[in-house]
Amino acid sequence: MQSASSLPSRTRGRRSAGRRAAVPRRVQRVRAARMPLQHRLGVALAVIALVSGFSIVPTDDALAASLATPASTVAPGEQVQQEGVPAPEQHLAVDATIAAPAVNRDSISATDGLQTLARVGTNESWAKLVLMFGGWPQTEANVTVMLRWMRQENGPPDWWNRNNPLNNGYGSGGGAGLGSYPDLITAAEYCAKNLQRGYPDIVAGLQAGTSADATAAAIWASPWATSHYANGAHWSTRPVDIVKAPASAWGL
Repeated sequence: MQSASSLPSRTRGRRSAGRRAAVPRRVQRVRAARMPLQHRLGVALAVIALVSGFSIVPTDDALAASLATPASTVAPGEQVQQEGVPAPEQHLAVDATIAAPAVNRDSISATDGLQTLARVGTNESWAKLVLMFGGWPQTEANVTVMLRWMRQENGPPDWWNRNNPLNNGYGSGGGAGLGSYPDLITAAEYCAKNLQRGYPDIVAGLQAGTSADATAAAIWASPWATSHYANGAHWSTRPVDIVKAPASAWGL
């Protein structure tokens, strides 16, 4: 038997290679054990970071769902109304002893227009028509003083005489108030115009519309009648009869 030292060098090389191949794991453990501590900690941290990265990367389905779903804007505690589901009914309970507040409304009044007054056709209607053309309020005081004035000029039974209830000379074609108008509507318009153009005290009383007696005193003092109605001695304050004129006098 040849000694190991006497064997060919090639044989010794194969045995040495086999001997080295038989202990690779032990050599690795030895080498790992001999690895510095800071190197081993660095390797461990790198592995942990790699695993964590894989765990937080979203899948394709999760990413698509997050992009398709808008961010919620619901406040904490607020209920979310689902699409297609009717909202629940809401009821408000009120104590039966609570009374409704009182509401004050301004009074609303209306005055008759020209056509309405003409259809009614009375001496009261004509008095209101003069006030309407003059832009004066149709108060009870104003209507009353106009009716009394008309009575002093032409009595109630034929107050529409010559379609000139107040014997107005302006626009009637006759001096001293003896002229006439084609209809009572025209007469009312000319009467208002004549008062506005030359009888400021009468107009002031009609604008106030608060006292039939005060306006009557302005009529007596004016040059409307040369007699000045005897300064009121020829002026009655008793109620005036309401009489309707023929439709023809109104031009209807």
